[in-house]
Amino acid sequence: MTSRHTTTQHTTTQHTTTQHTTSQHTTTHTPIAILGAGLGGLTLARVLHVHGIEATVYELDASRRTRAQGGMLDIHEESGQAALRAAGLYEEFRALVMPGGQAMRILDRNATVHREEGDDGDGTRPEVDRGRLRELLLDSLPADTVRWGAKATAARTLADGRHEISFADGTTVTADLLVGADGAWSKVRPLLSEARPAYSGLSLVESDLLDADVRHPRSAAVVGGGMLFALGAGSGFLAHREPDGSLHVYAAFRAPEDWAAAVDFTDTEAAGKAVLEHFAGWDDSLTALVTETDRPLVPRPIHALPVGHRWERVPGLTLLGDAAHLMSPFAGEGANLAMQDGAELGAAIARHLGDTEAALDAYETALFPRSEAAAAESADNLLRCFAEDAPHGLVALFAAHDDAPLAPATPTV
Repeated sequence: MTSRHTTTQHTTTQHTTTQHTTSQHTTTHTPIAILGAGLGGLTLARVLHVHGIEATVYELDASRRTRAQGGMLDIHEESGQAALRAAGLYEEFRALVMPGGQAMRILDRNATVHREEGDDGDGTRPEVDRGRLRELLLDSLPADTVRWGAKATAARTLADGRHEISFADGTTVTADLLVGADGAWSKVRPLLSEARPAYSGLSLVESDLLDADVRHPRSAAVVGGGMLFALGAGSGFLAHREPDGSLHVYAAFRAPEDWAAAVDFTDTEAAGKAVLEHFAGWDDSLTALVTETDRPLVPRPIHALPVGHRWERVPGLTLLGDAAHLMSPFAGEGANLAMQDGAELGAAIARHLGDTEAALDAYETALFPRSEAAAAESADNLLRCFAEDAPHGLVALFAAHDDAPLAPATPTV
């Protein structure tokens, strides 16, 4: 691990990267390797950069625009916003906030409104498009920080204590510090923990309605200006208006883990009918959120790591974001925690230059209890949102926190 501020032992990370080539493959060494260019990994890289510490991020996508980055995020004051302040990007983030995005409606299966809130601009959890937030982080880093098209196939610890990542193109990278920011099915996690994500019993199917006010006025009206929760026993619709005027929608329902395998999602009409088998008797204004989709439907089964997931300290290895604490999206904490993880890990490394283990110990000591609390809240909220009395449990949760709202956000898996 190196820094521009530490001249006695090292020069900057990227200047000390070494490369060894054989007839079979190329091996590169970098002091700090971050696997995954999601919000958490990029926040870590940015905070390190602010402190003059270089790192390399390895991302399987071929470029920053290879795939869409999901829908809206509500960025929490104590976590996501704090991370953006640590990254020196808070003012730029504020410029991305969607006006009116904190408006919210809770409906039942008959489209009866049980709670409705406007957005006067004073809320502490402003909404921002995930893709634009990721672009902000990418633009804040030196151009060569992210190595695109780096699909990791395996990770292992070497006899000398360094860690090695193997990539699909036959190259390998070794690192003194390896951070797994590579999501639910992390390649790094098995070096620290035997835990694997388990299916939650709930599946989401994603849809998008474009130019909603003009093309889908009924759907635009039922969603409103911000978030929609339309909930019933075992199923529901979760939606959000986006800055471009589209509606990003998730149909949620309890189903077997292999439910999607029996559905042909290349046939959007047939897939829509399969989804709506879980919404018999629901109001047409809500089922239209699926039947009127302008893009193919995409299944998103929800998995989670055990509540309280943690690991014993292993030198030179740690995790952040979903790799560390994958949970259902019903606490609205996933992206916020990932960014907080990245910012706090970066700050710990900067505070403990030359002592990686002290930095990782400090980081994980704070990481474990906060992620356990968020995961427990998320699991409770999933049960609450799809209980027999839904949506009354969610309405009661909002009412209990009217002075300090702590409600789950629209999922953005």
